[in-house]
Formats: sequence, structure tokens, C-alpha cells
Amino acid sequence: FSLALYAVKVRAEAMQKASEAVPSGMLSVIGRREANYKFACLEARKHCESLGIENPVCEISNYLFPDSRVIAGHLQALEFLQKNARKYYFTRTSMLPVSGAFHTRLMEPAVEPLAEVLKSIEIQKPVVCVYSNVDGKKYMHAKHIEKLLVKQVVSPVLWEQTMHSVYERKQGTEFPYTYEVGPGKQLGAVLKKCNVKAWKQYNHVDALEDEEAEET
Repeated sequence: FSLALYAVKVRAEAMQKASEAVPSGMLSVIGRREANYKFACLEARKHCESLGIENPVCEISNYLFPDSRVIAGHLQALEFLQKNARKYYFTRTSMLPVSGAFHTRLMEPAVEPLAEVLKSIEIQKPVVCVYSNVDGKKYMHAKHIEKLLVKQVVSPVLWEQTMHSVYERKQGTEFPYTYEVGPGKQLGAVLKKCNVKAWKQYNHVDALEDEEAEET
């Protein structure tokens, strides 16, 4: 457990250092069905090039649920998208309170430090199914886990696709009970958008409330 936390620390510090190198961020977007996120990103990159920015980054970094994406990249690109939201059929945009463009190629400097620390950790095959949000599929073996944990730093988070994989089942099969543990019900809200039938078996467990009840 301590080794895992050390790997998290190395990853976090490396990502923070990468984010400080370029003024960048993340933009939460909800769009209409007509929205073309990739085309919007392309035009935002062209805008950055017109400002003299070399190799600008603006790409989808998180697939949350149908009609919702997080776009990350240079701040100038994100500002361009906010100003032109109506043109791209974005109904709502909101800058996230983060320091960088996580899950994009701007995080490439963080790849090597994480890869190095993972080599020193013995990873075992999970005893339960664990899904990677890099490809939305189950981890298969230790080397597979190591490879995808490194790739995850610069790859978009396929949360919506992962939800579909987790809850895929034969017609007529009951959905499992789902528990969201911790403060907030954001993951439950996203699950409802992805799969209403699975959400009906959803429950929220607020760990903080349980601790406060014990103390009193």
C-alpha cells in the first residue's frame, strides 16, 4: 500500500511540473447532439497557431457521458471555445479548477518518472475485475496494468465507455448493486446518464457522515 501511494506521489509531482511548463487547463463542456467536439478542437488549435503558439494542444481529455466532454489544452484554445460556444453547439462550458491539461500530450514529461517507479513495484493480477479507463476494458495481467497506468497519463479518460463495459450483460440479466463511497454523488449522476437501468440499483455511502455519527 505504501509503495502504491509513493507511485501516486511521483505521478502527481511529475504532472504538476508538466502543468507548470505551459499555461493550460481543462474545460467541461455539455453540447447538443449536433456538437462536433473534434472539429471544435481543430479550429481552436488553428486559432492558437494564428497567435504564434507552436504545436498547440486542444483535445478531448474525458468522455463523461453522452453529450458531455472535458476538453483540455492551451488556455488560449479553451478561451476560444468558450467565446465561440454557440457556433459549436455547446450549451454549457465551465473551466475546471485544475492546474493543467491532464490526460493530453502536454503531460508527456510525466510519463517517464511514472514508468520508472512502476518498474520497482511488484504488481499482481487483481482478484476482482478492475477496468482501465484508457480503453474501457478489464486489466489482464501485471504487465498490462503497468503499461496502461503509464499510458493513462496522456490518454483521454473513457469513463462513458468504461461504464458500458462494466454494465454490459445479457438481456434479462439483473444489474448489480452499485455503491459510490465518499462525499458527493457525481459518479451516480453520470451513471444515470449512461445507463438508467443500472442506476436504479445505485446507492451512495457517505463515509464522512458515518464517521461523524460514530464520534457523536
